[in-house]
This record gives sequence, structure tokens and C-alpha cells, in this order.
Amino acid sequence: MTHVESFPSLPDVIEPGLSLIFCGINPGVRAASTGHHFEGRSNRFWRVVHLAGFTPEQIRPEDDRTLLEYGYGLTTVVPRATARAAELSRSELELAGAGFRQKIEQYAPRHIAFLGKMALAAITATRHIEWGLQMESFGGARAWVLPNPSGLNRGFDLDALVSAYREVRVTIASMP
Repeated sequence: MTHVESFPSLPDVIEPGLSLIFCGINPGVRAASTGHHFEGRSNRFWRVVHLAGFTPEQIRPEDDRTLLEYGYGLTTVVPRATARAAELSRSELELAGAGFRQKIEQYAPRHIAFLGKMALAAITATRHIEWGLQMESFGGARAWVLPNPSGLNRGFDLDALVSAYREVRVTIASMP
């Protein structure tokens, strides 16, 4: 049996001054083993991002660095890969928070989109997080919370995901 901890960290796909960084909770096992974000068979991220209008074509996970060409990046709060984000403890998320905030300050994106409420709630010690644009910025970036595109997230069908992500794209395109 393979231990998840044996996987290398998933490399960030970021550079300074991006319009938006999509922030996953942590890498999935398949993503960490291949070195490419949202690689899991049931993950809907690449389809949703395309259908929401962030990219003119659907990017394949192995081409994840292509997202930089459109002014967007990818990162995770916790570098440790797991089969499910629920395998992370709240304290592990809290401990990752300070370093993660520094990373966002260093790269200075205009916006950050947390994919799911879990990480932002733990980092900020906020019990109730709403979907959409947050009142407080994070690391100097306007913060958003979007539904997680994981196939394990059955609370949002494809249309609901696309609608939520499209709202972010349209709003940030209209902001200075």
C-alpha cells in the first residue's frame, strides 16, 4: 500500500501580479503523483473553468501551466496530498495559514478564489463563511469562496459550479 505522504508536493502554478489565483485545499493523490493540478478523473475544475469563460478551450491537467497565459494561477493551502480533504485536521490547516498568507502577499494577485469554505474558515478562525466575494481581503487580494469542483462535492452540479465561477470571472473583468 502506498503512503500518501510519499508523494512530492504539487508545484504551484503562479507568478507575481496575476489577476486571480485559484486555491485548492490540498492536492489529491493523483494530482500529487503526476505533478499536475486537478488531475483526478472525477474533478470538474478544468471543464468548469472553461465553461465559465476563463479559458477559450478546456485545458488538460498536464497543461496546467497554460493557465498563466490567461492571467490565472493555481496553488493549495496545505501541500500534503490526501485522497479526501476531510483527511486534513483543522490544526493542519490553521498551521499552514500564516505561510500561505505570506505566499499570497509575496505574489500579490488581485484576487484569490478559495475552492470550498474549509481552508479559509480554518485559516481565519471564522465559523460561518458565505459563498462569493468576501468582506475581508486575504493577503492583500480580494477573496472569493467558490464551490469545490471535486467530484466528491455532490452539493453542486455542473451548472451551479459554472454559474458561480462565471460570476467571479465577470466581476473581476469589470473591476479596475
